[in-house]
Amino acid sequence: MTSAKPRPVGPVYDGWLPGVDAICYGGDYNPEQWPEEVWEQDVTLMREAGVNLVSIGMFSWALMEPREGEFDLDWLDRLFDLLHANGIRVDLGTPTASPPAWFFHAYPDSRVVTRDGTVLGFGSRGMVSPSSPDYRRACVRITTELASRYASHPALALWHVHNEYGAPVSDDYSPASAAAFREWLRERYGDLDGLNAAWGTRFWGQVYGEWEHVGVPAVAASVVNPAQRLDFARFTNDALLACFVAERDAIRAHSSVPVTTNFMAGECPSTDLWAWAREVDIVSNDHYLRAGDPRNEVGLALAADLTRSVAGGKPWMLLEHSTSGVNWQPRNVAKRPGEMARNAFSHLGRGADAIMFFQWRASRSGAEKFHSAMLPHAGTSSRVWREVVALGADLGAVGELRGSRVHADVAILWDPESFWAQDLEWRPSEDARHRERVDAFYDRFWRDGVQVDFAHPGQDLSGYRLVVAPASYLLTQESADNLTRYVEGGGTLLVSYFSAAVDEHDAVHPGGFVAPLRRALGLTVEEFLPLRAGDSLSVALDGGDVAPALTGTLPGDVWADDIALEGAQVVGTYVDGPAPGAPAITRHTLGEGTGWYVSTRLDVAALGTLLGAVYADAGLAPSGLVEGFEVVRRRGDDAEYVVAINHTDEEVKLPGLPDGTTDLVSGEATPGVAPVAAGAVRVLRAPLA
Repeated sequence: MTSAKPRPVGPVYDGWLPGVDAICYGGDYNPEQWPEEVWEQDVTLMREAGVNLVSIGMFSWALMEPREGEFDLDWLDRLFDLLHANGIRVDLGTPTASPPAWFFHAYPDSRVVTRDGTVLGFGSRGMVSPSSPDYRRACVRITTELASRYASHPALALWHVHNEYGAPVSDDYSPASAAAFREWLRERYGDLDGLNAAWGTRFWGQVYGEWEHVGVPAVAASVVNPAQRLDFARFTNDALLACFVAERDAIRAHSSVPVTTNFMAGECPSTDLWAWAREVDIVSNDHYLRAGDPRNEVGLALAADLTRSVAGGKPWMLLEHSTSGVNWQPRNVAKRPGEMARNAFSHLGRGADAIMFFQWRASRSGAEKFHSAMLPHAGTSSRVWREVVALGADLGAVGELRGSRVHADVAILWDPESFWAQDLEWRPSEDARHRERVDAFYDRFWRDGVQVDFAHPGQDLSGYRLVVAPASYLLTQESADNLTRYVEGGGTLLVSYFSAAVDEHDAVHPGGFVAPLRRALGLTVEEFLPLRAGDSLSVALDGGDVAPALTGTLPGDVWADDIALEGAQVVGTYVDGPAPGAPAITRHTLGEGTGWYVSTRLDVAALGTLLGAVYADAGLAPSGLVEGFEVVRRRGDDAEYVVAINHTDEEVKLPGLPDGTTDLVSGEATPGVAPVAAGAVRVLRAPLA
């Protein structure tokens, strides 16, 4: 096959925080929780730890505007000046994730209504209807006050709008939301004929004759129209995004300093990060380990790669992670010695130019008092504090990574609209969840040491050697045509089961399941054959001349398909299950490329066998490194930076380093082979060939 064209890496550096010439290090700072005499202690310790940026103001609306229209910002003036005097830059947050008590008293109709009709009260955060005109007006007012006051302050480096849009609630079923949803539908479809056609309302007699009859998809007697549910998910994303844009534009009327908001890549399913990334100046993310996952470093890497991908490969900011345990998971496991540094450097290696925490000083009161912090309750005598100081010093030593880029030859398709649709009710199997397949494929690539990006199925994919569609249940004809052109042009495409089943309205494509990818895959699917809970099957491999490495038998479960071949070659056949003797895994040549289809669920080990043959088609190979030894690379103008993270309990050696390679922290020359101690991290600078 003809290899796909390599994607350009540059420009290497395309704008960053004004006045910041180092990797950002710091965290959320909430000094309003403490007497002002503590502030001086804080900034002294910040300097000791190497902190150069703090996020302030996110939860201070009640102090900034104690009564509607009355502002008290003198305390914030003093804080700005103190931080500036100590060389610490400010990420100023707008406090709109937590409106004051007076707001809820004055505007009770702004409260969120859940799908089952529960009205959410005051006492938490993030519990306001994004469609409430009163809320949006109040947000713009407080944001405008902050922007006009601090736009020219020399400490200001970044604006931080709101906090974690979509958490802890996103969708709202209040009257304000219903009215806004109708207007959103009018704009999308133009008239009721368009709406009824898109939603297939002739089924179950749901035809609408008046706009005022259209409501939100609240809990009903049975399953609600899935096309309506899908559109409401789109509307919810747009409503949240409109709140951000209103605040961002209020800031831009006064300030040219970059504006961001903190995403939760991979953890907040209600937001379409591709759309959000187009609206921010710098992409930023919050990430917290899944404490119950013994290999949670893999989920961390996925979130980092996803964040970099929606940023278009540009440097991004890790605005929050934890120094140790958090407070909101069922079991809040503390980080082991060295784990905080491994986490931080995995984000750094995958493109982050800012390593920030929640939060600076541990809170004594409130819901997050058991959440770890840079300065923990145990104070400066603690292990956590020592590791915080050490991390600050190490980040200071590797500052030349700033602005370098990550390159990937593999893309995993990530489409929030498809995920919203796939995970609704009444699908062929409740076990066919989008995230399970995404995680399984990503884990396989992580184990193989193969760097990946995430990509939308409609974007230009020509720079990737391999594109994987682990969960593309909803695939538009336009995106399917894009994938087909990718294969014809020399790319390798791997598609997993339950993909290309429906169009953008959650309607089955003309021609049946997988029909839009018929040319790329050389097949159609006549019927889904999901398995009963606990059942499994076997697939006999016979790759023949085209994939000679495919031999033996693989286990599968959850799913099978009744496949009708239209040119594809069978490389795996069902031994048993609902379709014994029928095709299970296929390979098809189209133009200069190949399209693979996998019609059952393979576990991570079985995917390793399959991907060996797929890699061969794509001109790729696993790294061959020890499993648990994470190596990521960033490329600059004149050097490649290798971040080696040893998650194992034994020393691992990193081979293949060219002459001139040095350790950025120690200054040690490391040509040839560099040992990495158990649980340790090394950051190496290698000259470009």
